[in-house]
Amino acid sequence: MSQVNPAEQSLIREDIEAYLARHEQKTLLRFVIVGSVDDGKSTLIGRLLYDTNNVYDDQLAAVRKASNLEDGSVDLSLLTDGLAAEREQGITIDVAYRYFATEKRKFIVADTPGHVQYTRNMVTGASTANVAVILIDARLGVLEQSRRHSYIASLLGIPHLLVAVNKMDLKDYSQEVFETIKKEFSAFGKNLRFKDITFIPVSAYKGDNVAQKSTRTPWYTNNGGKTVLEYLEDVPVSADLNFEDFRYPVQYVNRPNLDYRGFCGQVASGVVKKGDPIMVLPSGKTSRIKAIETMQGGSLAELAEAFPPLSVTLRFEDEIDCSRGDMVVHPDNRPEVTRSFEADLVWMHERPLDTQKTYLIKHTTQTVRAQVDKVHAKLDLPTLSEQPIAASGDGSRDKLELNEIARVTLTCHRALYVDAYVKNRTTGAFILVDSLYNTTVAAGMIRARSVSAKAQSLDEALKEVRAGSGLLPKTQVSPRERRERFGQSGTTVWLTGLPGSGRWTLAYALERKLFDLGRTAHVVTPFDETLPTIISAAHACTNAGLITICAFSAFKEAERAKVRDAVGAERFIEVFVDTDPALCRERRPDASFEGFEPPKSPDLEVVLVRSRLHESIEAIIGLLEKRGQFDEI
Repeated sequence: MSQVNPAEQSLIREDIEAYLARHEQKTLLRFVIVGSVDDGKSTLIGRLLYDTNNVYDDQLAAVRKASNLEDGSVDLSLLTDGLAAEREQGITIDVAYRYFATEKRKFIVADTPGHVQYTRNMVTGASTANVAVILIDARLGVLEQSRRHSYIASLLGIPHLLVAVNKMDLKDYSQEVFETIKKEFSAFGKNLRFKDITFIPVSAYKGDNVAQKSTRTPWYTNNGGKTVLEYLEDVPVSADLNFEDFRYPVQYVNRPNLDYRGFCGQVASGVVKKGDPIMVLPSGKTSRIKAIETMQGGSLAELAEAFPPLSVTLRFEDEIDCSRGDMVVHPDNRPEVTRSFEADLVWMHERPLDTQKTYLIKHTTQTVRAQVDKVHAKLDLPTLSEQPIAASGDGSRDKLELNEIARVTLTCHRALYVDAYVKNRTTGAFILVDSLYNTTVAAGMIRARSVSAKAQSLDEALKEVRAGSGLLPKTQVSPRERRERFGQSGTTVWLTGLPGSGRWTLAYALERKLFDLGRTAHVVTPFDETLPTIISAAHACTNAGLITICAFSAFKEAERAKVRDAVGAERFIEVFVDTDPALCRERRPDASFEGFEPPKSPDLEVVLVRSRLHESIEAIIGLLEKRGQFDEI
């Protein structure tokens, strides 16, 4: 087998440059294959590659060797299931990308997992697709997973949906079976955002209606029905692009010499022409396009206009400030400039959402800090309905776990220039990055504003840009992050006892032992301090994630209750150092013992004269472990 068809092989031999030019001019279609487990997604891709002569000889030989089918045929699914774990389990786990071309088009296809636990992988594969191809097993009909994947594909803004009813060979190519599935899915698809939905009966295993028309489905092919390949070659891609709203996120400032200053980037949407008036956000400065340039054939060429998805360099007539992260737009057609917006968020990491911390949001060419203010509702995947979330003070109900999808409100430190995702898939999309681990944790799609909302004036937009942070001043490190970093939760260990009881000796010995164990602890030492200042110090150290040890003299039960209330009962441990008063007076004859109120119900009681110091320390550490204050080291 060859990577190109015979006609193109001939052109390569005769004129390689003509072949490359012809290949470069072909439109590119990105499509994703989705569906339930064992619906035949990988087999369909393998069939497309095989029937379009896009499989290398050595690849085919390897697949023939690895195939273990009873009839001795080739298992075409192995062309995409490349991971060892996938071959062993017989399922698709990761997203597999394959590239192929026909005389009409170039294609990038993503084979995505069908299991619900791999929803994030499916989102990754579908995020840039022009077409979603969903496979439905003719034997099983429309399943819950079929609806779920179709809904997610719709949520991601994919404009076209092809429903391939697969394994028709196992239902004797029944038109009745096909029409029943078509009717059922069409009723469900009315509520989705696709521009159009097309149905094709196929057998990926046999090759029916994949790349070749099938004689086994005359009721379909004789009525002008297309094959999967014909559909993919003919589906209109350029019509899906937004040519109305010019958006140009600046990626790089090109300044090779003092006489040249160009702003490089990719046209996200709209059309820009030489001489067009433009505005740069966030400055609001205006100018006109002096030149539009790009690289062609190894040299710089000037264009009359640029449109998506061209990568070009824009030059302005005036010297105005513009740098990476800025956006060039038409003055009379601007994006929404805002620090707060509502979005659909797909959580893509094992570590759940933490609404008490901030994340980095990457939007076009900007990276700013942001936080999720509120989780309004989660998508219930089985029913595809939104389940409202009641807010909680500690953020426990606002958690988003791996593969969950929710409607949220985010607030950024700095204003972004956004459009609704349904209007612009570039300026309406973003990702969240955990800055502590430098990992992508979520993908988001910005929702459209209310229909009743007024259009934003230029003054309002510039005021929003210059307003500064939209977040209330607060720590950017959450308690959960501190626990992950330190392996412990902040706690106040309050040692209660008479003067001379040995509280301070125990405090410093406990600090040493915790330090030796790899824990982070600190003794709050008073210097002419009062109870309120000690409470403030204990509260601050506990919030910082430290094991805070206090041996300050607090004789009254009510005083110690103030400390407990300040740091939180769940983060407060009272240890009564119970030493004989006579011994304490002998040790501290100068101290006052009047008014001491022993704790009625301490968390732990230690008697230093009856046990060794290390035994008391082990008892305190044991209590900390029992309370769940420590992670394993």
